[in-house]
Amino acid sequence: MPLETPARIVRELARRGYNAEREAVTLLAGAPDPAAALDAAVETAPDDALRLTTAHVRTMLDADQSCDDPASSADSAASTDATTTDDITTDTTATETGSSTDATLTPTDSPPSTTDSPPSTTDSPPSTTDSPTSSDAETTSPEDDESSPTDAASPTAPSVSTPASTTPSATQDTGSPVETKGSTHTAESSSDTEITVTGDITGRSTGTGEYDDFVSVFRDRYEKLSGQLRGRVNHRPASAIADMPGGSDVAMIGLVNDVRSSANGHWIIELEDTTGTFPCLITKDRDIAAVVDEILLDECLAIEGTLSDDAGIAFVDSLHFPDVPRTYRPNTADRHVQAALISDVHVGSQEFMADAWHRFTDWLHTDEADPVEYLLLAGDMVEGVGVYPDQDEELDIVDIYDQYEQFSEYLKEVPGDMEIVMIPGNHDAVRLAEPQPAFDEELRDIMSAHDARIVGNPSTVTVEGVSVLMYHGVSLDEVIAELPEEKASYEHPHRAMYHLLKKRHVAPKYGGHMRLAPEEADHLVIEDVPDVFHTGHVHKLGYGKYHNVLAVNSGCWQAQTAFQKSVNIDPDAGFAPILDLDTLDLTVRKFA
Repeated sequence: MPLETPARIVRELARRGYNAEREAVTLLAGAPDPAAALDAAVETAPDDALRLTTAHVRTMLDADQSCDDPASSADSAASTDATTTDDITTDTTATETGSSTDATLTPTDSPPSTTDSPPSTTDSPPSTTDSPTSSDAETTSPEDDESSPTDAASPTAPSVSTPASTTPSATQDTGSPVETKGSTHTAESSSDTEITVTGDITGRSTGTGEYDDFVSVFRDRYEKLSGQLRGRVNHRPASAIADMPGGSDVAMIGLVNDVRSSANGHWIIELEDTTGTFPCLITKDRDIAAVVDEILLDECLAIEGTLSDDAGIAFVDSLHFPDVPRTYRPNTADRHVQAALISDVHVGSQEFMADAWHRFTDWLHTDEADPVEYLLLAGDMVEGVGVYPDQDEELDIVDIYDQYEQFSEYLKEVPGDMEIVMIPGNHDAVRLAEPQPAFDEELRDIMSAHDARIVGNPSTVTVEGVSVLMYHGVSLDEVIAELPEEKASYEHPHRAMYHLLKKRHVAPKYGGHMRLAPEEADHLVIEDVPDVFHTGHVHKLGYGKYHNVLAVNSGCWQAQTAFQKSVNIDPDAGFAPILDLDTLDLTVRKFA
């Protein structure tokens, strides 16, 4: 029995009727003879044990290595460390939902599933307005045209049916798959499967809130983004442009200090660099006037044009954003492996969809989900306390620490060999100002299930050679509010994400709903183009390609709250986008 991967060890343990802690699986996989180590671990476990602990496996391996009375040592470890049937809750509905054997072996403290019937599924995939559909799947082929990118819209009213079989398939228990075609370009070196994280503010926050900190963060923003534009225009600083004669050709890079319309319908954009400000005029008859409504305050852009006769203003001929190069080709994994992208679980809310969560985690234990080795969670693990007016009336759990305790219990339902990466969101118990550092040690101790990788918001997580920019997405509210509905809306959240990629900044506008933590550097700049951009926050499902970057907003696990109803938000709940890391194809599965 070859045991090259932890996944195979988990399956073999499940075949023999056992579950195991994640670190225990890792120890078995790292043993000189994994098959023999697994046999010994099972043989030395008590008859009533269903779960092998890390301490038991470690003791067994140490005893086997030292050869000092191994039978006695293993028996002792098994009697003290292996979990017995008295400590485990078996989910009797697992077979009803079509999960495999290991799905019925719920970890020690996991709550039983509350679903009383087979899961609801969709007969048809989430509908889109931008791509062709079929009865079983929907495929999009995004173009590299930023003016009319092809994308998939979020579902509005997916139909629901009950499966006739308990065996999961593309149209049973998991819903109909929806696919987005990705690049087949392979990374030059993606053999290293270790998860790496960059851009994490955790432990590196230096801001004190002083005036100089705000100056530093905007100066750093300008330096980073202007560096991406300098090769495209012959930039001159504002102070030098002010000294040039009228009629001169000019080019300037700056942060947008003001955008306003003139009395005759033209647009005046005031750009600011480190030397001063200068006004730029875009006349209404210019083609570029169509993109003026996309410009946000504080973003960085470049203009080219001609000075007026009195040299008091620049007439703009062309406008440039930092943007993602049209020639960008994303990296892919060199083997077939998948990652589940989810966000906004909101444990603690009365509207948390526990049944849908159980169906999702049950599915993760099936053979169909065997390639899913990673779970990337983009914030809002819990509902939080005091986030919006009268929130306490909608809470099922009123204590914030109890909310995280319960979330940890739900997280234990995820297969023990899955790698989990989590960032915080605006409902989580971290500072609201972005960038947000990861959870403190007390909350980390509570959420210790699976030894999840907990990082800050935003962070770029590289998995199997594929870089995934994880950002919770609070700035999407600002982008959707400022841009025309046809360019950004809650029904199409991925289109708002396109603009963040275009501006190469996850939160370009300061003020409004956006809280910025002043730091020595601007950690919200998208310095390196990601292969995948993953957000949440708006509770709507949407995905599509922008210049070959896959943008995914993954919906939520919370039904509509009274507050959401009052602001006309109809959430897309119970969806799990599954990403093929080797092709960047996306399959959306529905569990609600």
